[in-house]
Amino acid sequence: MLTLRYVVVDVFTDRPLAGNPLAVFTDARGLSQDTMQALACELNLSETTFVLPAEAGGTARVRIFTPRAEIPFAGHPTLGTALVLGTPLEGRTLTLELPVGKVPVVLEREGARVVGGWFSRPAPPPLAFAQGEALLAALGLRQTASPLTVYDNGMRHALVHLATHAEVAELQPDLEAVSRVPVDTVDVVAWDGEEALLRVFAPAHGVYEDPATGSAAAPVFRHLVEHAGLDPRSTLPIRQGEHLRRPSLIDVRQSSDSTDASPQIEVGGRGVVVARGEFRLPGVQGR
Repeated sequence: MLTLRYVVVDVFTDRPLAGNPLAVFTDARGLSQDTMQALACELNLSETTFVLPAEAGGTARVRIFTPRAEIPFAGHPTLGTALVLGTPLEGRTLTLELPVGKVPVVLEREGARVVGGWFSRPAPPPLAFAQGEALLAALGLRQTASPLTVYDNGMRHALVHLATHAEVAELQPDLEAVSRVPVDTVDVVAWDGEEALLRVFAPAHGVYEDPATGSAAAPVFRHLVEHAGLDPRSTLPIRQGEHLRRPSLIDVRQSSDSTDASPQIEVGGRGVVVARGEFRLPGVQGR
């Protein structure tokens, strides 16, 4: 019998049963991709991560699965896995090896307890996108506050900027139509000059709406700097998930060591471990 232990952490929140839940399998040695995918489907969270020994000098290698597929990068799995792995470590920094490369995470502690952290990635580049009209129709929108833009940070984010928080909150998309648009997520955001309100739809990955999306934070930050006058020296708070009863808070800022030629974006938040468990799988091959 194969026994697999996992931890559930609520990410981008400082209280249990909010934010975005993540399951972290802390020792995935010997598991096949099919078994990892089946476990992610069984748990049916936005993402599930599997921790493996490092291969390139990092702290650990991490694989990320949605209920439907393995993906190269996502924000709340990066932060949540770092919070789980960082608890028994003494240092403040660890590095996760993901398919997109090494991702450094700086941990925040209260005493011995890890309560949050920041990860950094290069600012995502914009991509050409020819399906803007189809996406707006799927969202039930006629106009946006700035040009619809797709950004690539390992995941393709279609960024839809609206004028008011109310427009974002009242959105009722046709998710079947959204799933046919060739992007990974559709990120709908409004900024009131102080904080952003974000909703993220990823039906192609089996996630109809996500309560907290760390990978969307850098595209949102870059877009609002370019198109809405956001001060690039500021820290932007992003609210998400409230109408899903999973209120989340994501902070995003430009790294202090960024350059014009190589801008880096830092995404931060808190997290809370809420459960520990194990799978007992008779007949499943493993380590």
